Amino acid sequence: MQNEMPSNTQANKQGMDFLDLGSGRPLGAIVERSKTIFRLFAPRALRVTVTFFQDLENPAPDTRELIRMDDGVWEETHHRNLHGWYYYFHVYSPKPDIAENGMEDPDHSGQDREKDNVLEDAEDTGDGHPKTDGVQSDASDTQTDTEGRNPDSPDDPPLPILDPYALAAVSPAGPGIVWDKNKWPGNKTAKRKTFTTPAYSDLVIIEAHIRDLLKEAPITLEEEERLGFSGLEKWVREDGCYLKSLGVNTIELQPLQEIGDHYAKEDYHWGYMPVNYFAPDSSYSLHPERGSQIEEFRSLVKSFHDEGFAVLIDVVYNHVGNPNPLYLIDDEYYFHRDGKGGLTNWSGCGNDVRCEAPMARRLIIDSLRHFIEYYDVDGFRFDLAHLIGVEVLEEVESALRKVKPSVILIAEPWSFRGHLGLDLKHTGFASWNDGFREFIYRYLCGEGNQEGLHYFMGGSTRHLTAGPTQTVNYVESHDDRCWIDKITENPEHRGDHPTATDRRRTHLACAIIMCSLGIPMISAGQDGLRSKQGIDNSYRDGDVNAIDYQRIIEYAGTHDYFRNWIRFRLSERGKAFRLATTPANSFFRYFGAEQSSATAIQYNADKSHDATCLLFAVNPHKTVMHIHMSEGPDLSRWKQIADHERFEERGLGTMRFRFQGGVLMLPPLSCGLWEEG
Repeated sequence: MQNEMPSNTQANKQGMDFLDLGSGRPLGAIVERSKTIFRLFAPRALRVTVTFFQDLENPAPDTRELIRMDDGVWEETHHRNLHGWYYYFHVYSPKPDIAENGMEDPDHSGQDREKDNVLEDAEDTGDGHPKTDGVQSDASDTQTDTEGRNPDSPDDPPLPILDPYALAAVSPAGPGIVWDKNKWPGNKTAKRKTFTTPAYSDLVIIEAHIRDLLKEAPITLEEEERLGFSGLEKWVREDGCYLKSLGVNTIELQPLQEIGDHYAKEDYHWGYMPVNYFAPDSSYSLHPERGSQIEEFRSLVKSFHDEGFAVLIDVVYNHVGNPNPLYLIDDEYYFHRDGKGGLTNWSGCGNDVRCEAPMARRLIIDSLRHFIEYYDVDGFRFDLAHLIGVEVLEEVESALRKVKPSVILIAEPWSFRGHLGLDLKHTGFASWNDGFREFIYRYLCGEGNQEGLHYFMGGSTRHLTAGPTQTVNYVESHDDRCWIDKITENPEHRGDHPTATDRRRTHLACAIIMCSLGIPMISAGQDGLRSKQGIDNSYRDGDVNAIDYQRIIEYAGTHDYFRNWIRFRLSERGKAFRLATTPANSFFRYFGAEQSSATAIQYNADKSHDATCLLFAVNPHKTVMHIHMSEGPDLSRWKQIADHERFEERGLGTMRFRFQGGVLMLPPLSCGLWEEG
């Protein structure tokens, strides 16, 4: 049975707008005892089919027509439990409207060009269809039109589509795998959890890529285990695991929802080109054809929890990778267009999702809930959240807090179109603070000022945030050059052989991050002076990105410096750095050197909090600086517990900074931490 749907132009003439269509029906492949229901939202499709089969090597495919409902959803019920079977959809879309003058309707201009761009990276098997690991069309070797059909044979099927709601996939091109949720490992592990997610104010985050952690990990692993979830679980459970040595309590994993734009399992990728939002990435699993990624990722999250780590995953909802299933289902519904009909590209990745569209918004929320309910993840970092929009982010927060009140939500608040940091002040989102990142870089190169440092170390509460837990303070992430390459004195940003000054500035950056109100974040390997040899975009270079554990041993003093600061911050004595709300102005007292950016900050100066009084001082210059503190605390009665090289919680026994006559003398490129009593 074929059910016609009005075209965009026809719908508008009839007072309908397909862009506002939505449905509350469960979507995907839904197993209910002895039957499997296939549902797909395709509001303008002329026809939709589903093809399913049990054997990848020798498929005997069964293709069924779906029936269109009145809300843009297509449905077919097969009276058999197809758990573990493979499937994909075909969507037959309308041709571009032709105006009376014989030209394409301007609302559809640019589709041919953009369709080619969207599909150009799909691996060609010689038949005009992307490779699907053993499941290919019988179509002849001919050119396809903009909808993936052979223009000379209009009855040929369009490209096979990986179900956006598939719970597992064999590869980025599909097929999807039917999965009975009643057979889920642990059956909703979130309801059995014993791990308690830390409060925002208690987080210390490390951002890491699965394969970067594993490639050179000093542990016996099979080569395939070094590619993904199972190997990382073994590394996390090792006594000598780097993450446990460092002492962070939260890991933010770079994207791991099914990743496109690569074709071999071993291909390295950062993961920012997703093609499905429910399935853990097939290339990170040992047996993707069996759906092993489901159990492997669930077990990985449990291992992190068992070892005391909260798990955040980086999610990318602002654009879609290739092969692009949402584009093949309905490009106009799911993607923004410019004035000429082409795809907008504020993401820099070729397309921008219409996140505000009802079913795009639902896809986002449904998939996030899925990762909480079935994998027990603790939170998410939203890539280019500016393109998602504040209204959608508010709905995301509302929906997820009903499932997990402690969920951690972090936004990357910018895009090539703008910045929404200020617009998130009334929400429960934290944001990556790019202002902090750039200011600290300039400050430690001698170009900042005292006031700027006070603002950022105070949680950015005077402008950007409504409270300190809304800022994620960092100086390095996966993007752009890593810290040591950015600040090195060496030419061409070559930080692979850092100078003594490079190392010292790294220590000062660590101290500033750990003493700042807000959420501290470091990048994996930063504590070992990680270098990418000056490369500013290493998104496909696994050898460059791999954590060099031998280098961390070489710079063990720097690793220990980070580790000791993290341990102190998370201790009872470091409570003054971990405020959940904005303190009164009297909480801080500031002291400074004349005509210099060197400064000292006293915490809990008004004794308003149940926390030890602390004082942090920093000198980013290459000359000695004198901090005048005649009206401040008498540091001769306080205990210095850290400087730019050492951290001794019992107090530095020798070579403490000189304090005399109310003046603190700071050596060049130095910092110090004092504790009252």
